[in-house]
Amino acid sequence: MKTFCLKSLGCKQNQLEGQIIENELINIGYSPIDDIKSADIYILNSCTVTSHTDSQVNYLLNHAKKINPKIKTILCGCVAQTYKQHENFDYSNIDLVLGNSEKIFIEKYIDKTGFFVDDIFKQTNFEGKFLINPNTTRVSIKIQDGCNNRCAYCIIPYARGNSRSNTIENIIKQINLITKKGIKEIVLTGIHIGQWGKEWNLSLIDLLKEIEKTTIPRYRLGSLYINELDDEIIDFLSKSEKFCPHFHLSLQSMCDKTLKNMNRKYSTAQSLEVIKKLHNKFNLPYLGCDIIVGFPDETEEDFKETLENLKIAKLSSIHCFPYSKREKTPAYFMENQIQDSIKTKRVELVMDLSKKLHEDFLNQNKNTTQEILIEKKSPKTGQYSATTKNYIKIYFKNENDNLRHSLKEINLANFELH
Repeated sequence: MKTFCLKSLGCKQNQLEGQIIENELINIGYSPIDDIKSADIYILNSCTVTSHTDSQVNYLLNHAKKINPKIKTILCGCVAQTYKQHENFDYSNIDLVLGNSEKIFIEKYIDKTGFFVDDIFKQTNFEGKFLINPNTTRVSIKIQDGCNNRCAYCIIPYARGNSRSNTIENIIKQINLITKKGIKEIVLTGIHIGQWGKEWNLSLIDLLKEIEKTTIPRYRLGSLYINELDDEIIDFLSKSEKFCPHFHLSLQSMCDKTLKNMNRKYSTAQSLEVIKKLHNKFNLPYLGCDIIVGFPDETEEDFKETLENLKIAKLSSIHCFPYSKREKTPAYFMENQIQDSIKTKRVELVMDLSKKLHEDFLNQNKNTTQEILIEKKSPKTGQYSATTKNYIKIYFKNENDNLRHSLKEINLANFELH
């Protein structure tokens, strides 16, 4: 039996696709192992969102060949799909390259060598393969792929193509199957889930209405653009007993000049207005966001504007990262590129704010009663991990070994919150 070692980098969608790849190989007789030295095949399901991830991909593939010269290396995913954009990428230690469309059918290519990467923009149909993993407490369901936006900094459309939606029938079928296996919570994932259904003149709320009819107890949404959270969907979600009040907002900046330069189609005022509505409509919602600092021509005053508006928004946490130049994107050619040292300092300031905001959020929740989903039990500590609807992590000990997948109402006053 041939063995393989697989590593997936990047977003939840890529992680899910990595599980599908693993499942496909197991189905044709391959065995997964963790030890590269003993493996016949090393598969790297790559991410290309930043230049750092590109460097990481090169290092991991070279490292695999170094410690096991006989291993077959396979690069798939977003770096593979955008190989023409990576002029300085080292392919000398890679035996097989599969694009994002090809990797899902890895069983067809596993014995081959060379490049198999089709034009992703010719892909018009959603690939409906899905995975049901009973070992996972919270299951991600891929509802959409690709993106129709062209943000100035972003290479992802070149890696994922235009937006393509999974059908309602396929999504509901998957939800019903995993519910029968005892799964209590799903996460709707995609590259840009707010664009779900556009090709059929549908919107995300049409899908959510059908999910509400299922027996799944809880669901979460992946990242959303601020201008996709209109009054209709906010009102709908606020009345749902299944929806977990956990929003991850793709803000990227809170300065209008920078947003315009990024080719984002909303204003800071719109962002603050939507965030205010979320605070008012939901009881202690978790509000996270993405922020890019050091975008070309972001002055110190522009950055301070973003920082002050983030304070006003009173979010629960902030995922901040420095702007990373991606070859052949519009921002790559922009003037007034920011020094790395300045980017690093700005990231530190935003993350300091994020830490304080998260502490404030946890303090607001300390004496509340919340429904938790109990997850895995650590064999080392004997502690269970659990998550509230509004995305607070808690850990507790219990002698009962059969609590996994169960929902419980608890008062958070007696627990350390994370």
